[in-house]
Amino acid sequence: MELKGKTILITGSTDGVGRVVVQRLGAAGARVLVHGRDATRGKAVIAEIEAAGGKAEFLAADLASLAEVRRLAEAVRGSTTRLDILINNAGVGTAGDKRQTSADGHELRFAVNYLAGFLLTSELLPLLKASAPARIVNVASAGQQAIDFDDVMLTHGYSGVRAYCQSKLAQILFTVDLAEQLEGSGVTVNALHPASYMNTTMVRQAGVTPWSSVETGAEAILNLATSSALEGRSGLYFDGLRESRFDGLRESRADAQAYDARARQQLRSMSLDLVGVASPSKKEQS
Repeated sequence: MELKGKTILITGSTDGVGRVVVQRLGAAGARVLVHGRDATRGKAVIAEIEAAGGKAEFLAADLASLAEVRRLAEAVRGSTTRLDILINNAGVGTAGDKRQTSADGHELRFAVNYLAGFLLTSELLPLLKASAPARIVNVASAGQQAIDFDDVMLTHGYSGVRAYCQSKLAQILFTVDLAEQLEGSGVTVNALHPASYMNTTMVRQAGVTPWSSVETGAEAILNLATSSALEGRSGLYFDGLRESRFDGLRESRADAQAYDARARQQLRSMSLDLVGVASPSKKEQS
């Protein structure tokens, strides 16, 4: 994909794999919208991209707050008339077994890893459709656990790992579901596990010795976001564990729940209710 003239938003792009992705996209000529919580770190990333001749803008938001997610979407709409690629990368890792909640009272990992991306994507869909062909990439994980719809917020039997894995599978259900809704719109959506235990703050906080570099994970994300081989392909999941050298293009299978239409509909209805958005009609989806 030719990136000059393209505008790309990457959440969680002031650190770790997101930072590498946004730097490479900026170097390739794209205008990048850098998201993070820390303004100092954000300004440092912007300075690096601009020093290399790229164009970048920092947008601050705490994705643990749905109000801030909405403000982020508004900031994006205020800064650009087009959005060619949205990469939902920001997330909270597995570290810690004490249950935490978001500003809205939702289990923290479900809120940040899944619900924030669900809302942000919904808010930015008109901009993506107007910029078609456009792409959405959800950075998920090979760590997946079926959603317990009787206790989605994990008020019982909580663990950081369980919460993380459930939130990441929710991203994949959302990916498959949204692909069906966007059919014929010119906007595609895919998910991936970029690499195992990358050398990131998230992994180190979990007490795990990194297995992979952030560069490996960034390559997978970039391929999914920009490769011409993905044109028109949507609703897919790619897994870096399946290949010794993952190129971002080899399709895999997620947990079986991702392919359960009833589970996807249940997650969609619940998510719309949690973020306070009315369910769109078929006419609005087209």
